[in-house]
Amino acid sequence: MTNIFASQQNDISLDAERMPVHVAIIMDGNGRWANSKGKSRLSGHNQGYRTLKQIVYASQVLGIRYLTVYGFSTENWRRPMDEVGGLMRLMLKAMRSEIEELIAHNIRVRVVGRLEYLPQDLRLEFERAMDRTSSCSSLTFTIAINYGGRAEVVDAVRRIAQQVKDGLIDPLSVNELTISANLYAPDIPDPDLLIRTAGEWRLSNFLIWETAYSELFITQVCWPDFDETQLINAIFSYQQRVRKFGAIMEKSK
Repeated sequence: MTNIFASQQNDISLDAERMPVHVAIIMDGNGRWANSKGKSRLSGHNQGYRTLKQIVYASQVLGIRYLTVYGFSTENWRRPMDEVGGLMRLMLKAMRSEIEELIAHNIRVRVVGRLEYLPQDLRLEFERAMDRTSSCSSLTFTIAINYGGRAEVVDAVRRIAQQVKDGLIDPLSVNELTISANLYAPDIPDPDLLIRTAGEWRLSNFLIWETAYSELFITQVCWPDFDETQLINAIFSYQQRVRKFGAIMEKSK
């Protein structure tokens, strides 16, 4: 059956044979959404959390195998202390309250980034979630926390340099595969589709190595208003594209 999921609003049908394996999302616009409604930025983040829960389970229904979201960047520490503290508390509360449902849905949790700089209770909660869901196999849900694409590459280069120093690898043998193998989640395939909400046309230091050939979908919709219909629209757009990976497609005779 090809039509696996349809948007009743836009009458869009997706092709089951052309689904992206890995979808990454930059969840932007929580603050703008809140400001437009005269609410606090933290209320926007709370609504964004509810949206994320909805999208995780919609992704599983669609048959997406990997979902990666940008939860907190290395640059987000520059935000006001009350907002940063509120985000850390929200993530802790969310992980504690959602873990049983995630396990029941056979969803594996991964958290990537410089986790050693997170508050201890949050870091330990993430570690418990990863341990408890390690055998789950339906969907791998990865959260990038205290994450930066450049920081990830720097950390990979440091690991490679240590391996060279230890005589484990020849520096002349280092190539793209070597770098990919030393990233935070080398077992996860590169994203097929990168979605960014709230209309900004930039990567903002998210998965800069992994998204070299990802298809981009930018929507003006702020993250708290993103829903299953928006996700379907993004995947439908992805399915209309021809992925060439730098090659030239031969014309059919």
